[in-house]
Amino acid sequence: MTNNGFLVINKPSGYTSHQVVAQARRILAERRIGHTGTLDPMATGVLVLAIGKATKLISFLDEERKMYRARLVLGLSTDTQDLTGRELSVQPETEVSREKLLAALAFFTGEQEQTPPMYSAVKINGEPLYKLARAGKEINRAKRKITIYRLEVAEPLLPVYGFKEGPVLLIECSRGTYIRTLCHDLGAHLGVGGCMGDLVRLASGPFRLAEALTLDELAQVVNAGKLREYLIPPSAALSHLPMVRLNETNAGQIRNGGRLFPRDLTEIPPPEACLDRGLVQAVDVDGSLLAVLKYHQGPPAFWQPVRVLT
Repeated sequence: MTNNGFLVINKPSGYTSHQVVAQARRILAERRIGHTGTLDPMATGVLVLAIGKATKLISFLDEERKMYRARLVLGLSTDTQDLTGRELSVQPETEVSREKLLAALAFFTGEQEQTPPMYSAVKINGEPLYKLARAGKEINRAKRKITIYRLEVAEPLLPVYGFKEGPVLLIECSRGTYIRTLCHDLGAHLGVGGCMGDLVRLASGPFRLAEALTLDELAQVVNAGKLREYLIPPSAALSHLPMVRLNETNAGQIRNGGRLFPRDLTEIPPPEACLDRGLVQAVDVDGSLLAVLKYHQGPPAFWQPVRVLT
């Protein structure tokens, strides 16, 4: 039986996100696997994989908020904004007081604009920035709006931080935030330079590190025939969307790409399912996710499938 759903993987350091996908395809003997958001090679932690038909649902997941644990390294800046890069500036006399550090963290909390790093997958005129960076080129990048919801020290504070020292930070932020760039910008704001040390993604939307499997654990789970115990069903992954329950007739209409009108439903949907252009998840008589529908107020009002799992 084909497995459809989402898996949370604890990505190992040194692996690209695509390499993790390749390993998962081999372990699960399934080609239809994709990840829902890139994690830097040196980083570890939450990497969400969509399996089988769930690959059709990636764009509907609620992963707007991310949570990370990262070490800020002060007195050193690099071209990659982390410890893997070429040193750009070194300040051995670095001294940052606890008070200055806390003031900087407060300054960077909230809505702001961030410039994507050159070493990133952002594309300019179809070319990834990291390819330009490797060729020794640097170009202007448009700033992006991000939000830092939470930025605090995750360990006892020291009175003073010196060269190549820095606290472990707990960061909750919006999708698209570069933690490397945040560390770089913090160092620049403090006047000593900075970069990111180790990075762990603790959460991506509702997906948590506590429920993650390593690749070795995934292989063991598959060999033991227990994959379904760890597979998050599509409907559960889309729990942020209101639910519309369909009978066999309704389900047949949706499978054929047809619309559903309020009079077609045997069960009254929740009010939040009737917002114009709002998305809902439609489940069949077995409670399995069949489709994502978009509501149109009309007149006449109707639900139109925008993604069908067939």
